[in-house]
Amino acid sequence: MNELLTTALAGLQWRSLPEICAVALAIAYLLLAVKQHIACWYAAFLSTLIFLYIFRQVNLYMESGLQVFYLGMAVYGWYQWRPARKGNSGARASLRVSTWPVRYHLMALALIGLATLISGALLAGSEQRLGYVDSFTTWGAVITTFMVARKILENWIYWLVIDSVSIYLYLDRELYFTALLFAVYLVIIVFGFIAWRREWLARKREQDYDAGHSPVT
Repeated sequence: MNELLTTALAGLQWRSLPEICAVALAIAYLLLAVKQHIACWYAAFLSTLIFLYIFRQVNLYMESGLQVFYLGMAVYGWYQWRPARKGNSGARASLRVSTWPVRYHLMALALIGLATLISGALLAGSEQRLGYVDSFTTWGAVITTFMVARKILENWIYWLVIDSVSIYLYLDRELYFTALLFAVYLVIIVFGFIAWRREWLARKREQDYDAGHSPVT
């Protein structure tokens, strides 16, 4: 225990401040995402920039590449979550929480598995440890971030698995604040799923009610 504490304190000497800033912004992102507030994408963009620097320093190549993807998805997510335009016949509808059919999830899982095997094998000859674990969390996050941008309810379930695995990966790299962040994520994810599911169920009830009271033609 004392050895672990000593190692952790030594690791904090050079990367603690950037990591703390990135963690704070990442928590802000997730809390705002739970509330479906568009400002979550601003926090995501800034947090991603810092994590890109941190992961590159500790040779997490797949995670570094993922941060570049996150930057693009932060812009895409912001664009998708913009308030609906009003006052013209071509108004864009506000994005609402929805679900994927089973076949979409099967396709997503197959893509994650295949991409993990390929990139994990490619990393096997490098100095990186846990290449398959890094690949799994990276490709899983790619699919799941797209789900968040489209407000797909099941994204929270995907994140629960990905973030649980990520904790082990970050502890291996002595990124203790980041590991703690993902432990906090696990708690927030539960509340996020409940909040999004509540909205989805309310909307579904409205649609069922409207369908039952629509005039027969």
